[in-house]
Amino acid sequence: MDRSLLIQNAEMVFQGRVVQGDLRAESGRISEIAPGGGLTLRDGEVSIEAEGLHLLPGAIDPQVHFREPGQPEKEDIGSGSCAAASGGVTAFLDMPNNVPSAVSMESIQAKLDSASKSSVTHHGFFIGATPDNLNELQKAVGTPDSPKPTDGICGIKIFMGSSTGDLLVDEQAALEEIFAGTAGVIAVHAEDEGRLNQRKPEFESRTDVAAHAEWRDSETALIATKRACKLADDSGHRLHVLHLTSGLEADWLAENKSHYVSTEVCPQHLTFDQDDVEERGTRLVMNPPIRYTEDRETLWRRLRDGTIDCIATDHAPHTLENKELGFPKAHAGMPGVETSLPVMLTHAADGKCSIPDVVRWMSEGPAEVYGIQNKGRLLEGMDADLVLVDMENRRSIRDADTWTRVGWTPYEGMPLVGWPVRPFVDGRTVFGRNPDNPVKGEVSAEPSSSGRALSFS
Repeated sequence: MDRSLLIQNAEMVFQGRVVQGDLRAESGRISEIAPGGGLTLRDGEVSIEAEGLHLLPGAIDPQVHFREPGQPEKEDIGSGSCAAASGGVTAFLDMPNNVPSAVSMESIQAKLDSASKSSVTHHGFFIGATPDNLNELQKAVGTPDSPKPTDGICGIKIFMGSSTGDLLVDEQAALEEIFAGTAGVIAVHAEDEGRLNQRKPEFESRTDVAAHAEWRDSETALIATKRACKLADDSGHRLHVLHLTSGLEADWLAENKSHYVSTEVCPQHLTFDQDDVEERGTRLVMNPPIRYTEDRETLWRRLRDGTIDCIATDHAPHTLENKELGFPKAHAGMPGVETSLPVMLTHAADGKCSIPDVVRWMSEGPAEVYGIQNKGRLLEGMDADLVLVDMENRRSIRDADTWTRVGWTPYEGMPLVGWPVRPFVDGRTVFGRNPDNPVKGEVSAEPSSSGRALSFS
């Protein structure tokens, strides 16, 4: 963080628009921004000529599953952070459904200690809620009367419906106790457990992948989302509804979302529909599921109008061997942290949104939702978490190009634009990709040489 960095002639996303100019970073923070250029090189300064490239604040992925501890064949914090860096993601928030689940301060500290040794990006961790760990939740985030923002702990995760792992809180009394007795942000996987169980016998004999979305239908999601929003409004607690998938939910939230509530959508739900699920099979099976064309278009509309606050990936890798078992044996979840920014920038290039929109949804939005300090914008005084991207060259992604340990991508074969050329964490280069070389690129940072536990307000 000692050396000064000067980036010149970039197309910068600055104050909501794209302007050509220069940016200087010193001691890990942005010290000068010059729309129109004009900054001059200083002695000993690292200089980067960025003509033809776009300069964005580093993306923040507020929902990943890096599988540590317990499932190193799928991912760990080190491999996941390298995948993040390759995708221009300079900070991530990791979920607690590990083996064993991260439901105590001791388990969260173990993840923080591991990240300090292996991560090349900034990091934060959710503590998982159970029906009987209120005391541990309060140690992590405090109480309504005595909030306790702790570096590296971003909030509480509640699974209201069975997904993966052994975390489930669906009893009303336990939910009310958690909402009323804790501070910070509560993030919920919103699917109604009662409806899932009630409908399951109808689908147990089905082996076609379309059955997944039919079973875990939009009503299953809406029931849980309504319930979570009422808990938030009744308790005055900040709520974040994870991975919104249905137009039914999005339209309801547009009319009923209070100031306590925020939500997110995943790139895969903005990209794929039922036809893609039929074509790509269990690679696209996740919870909640990829739904239908009309859901995808409604999610786009509600993202554009501000109902949806940010984008996350729900990066949840499973081995390709498992995915090839077919439905319903294959586990739900897919990798995505390293493709999310190119996927969204491809949508921008194709006219679905603008590049500043992508920055608002993938950098500014997550920072605002979770109160991440000094992140998300190109502004003087902010941390120099940056990414230079190439908006000129479309290059197809292949399984072999991935950094995730499972070695595959749901976007296999798709041509994407907006590939990160050079991401920076606190002003240090952590990854490099050359348009004349393989798409995979190279991680240039050693484990623990960059990145730190995020601070939250």
